[in-house]
Amino acid sequence: MKFRTVVEPPEPMRGLEVPPAVVEALGGGARPPVTITVNGHSWRSRVAIMRGRHLLGLSNANRQAAGVTVGEEVEVDVELDTEPRVAVEPADFADALAADPLARAAYDNLTDSRKREHVRAIESAKRPETRKRRIDQAIATLRAR
Repeated sequence: MKFRTVVEPPEPMRGLEVPPAVVEALGGGARPPVTITVNGHSWRSRVAIMRGRHLLGLSNANRQAAGVTVGEEVEVDVELDTEPRVAVEPADFADALAADPLARAAYDNLTDSRKREHVRAIESAKRPETRKRRIDQAIATLRAR
């Protein structure tokens, strides 16, 4: 579904306002998972509700990638995202989980967003020793659950 909206400033969490009729037509509930495309740049998110308004967050990175600025009117193409949101475990983290059945079971019971948090922390490490330490910390945290 396409609609036009103005790019709002990022504080306190604005971005792109979605007309209520568009949210309803998507058919995914009040906060549907969506794929958003602006100026050929696409990303996955979820419709948020703030102060009675339906909003799509628009990070600085996505704003730059789409080539839009605050105050600009843009065409937004939004569609219901039915693909599972799965965190892909890096091989070294998967090996550590496989070696610890208790941690694996705890990890498998986490929500997808919590899994992504662990994966993001590990993948954002710049040095191998930091990455190893973060994997060890994740395993310890999961074992404590």
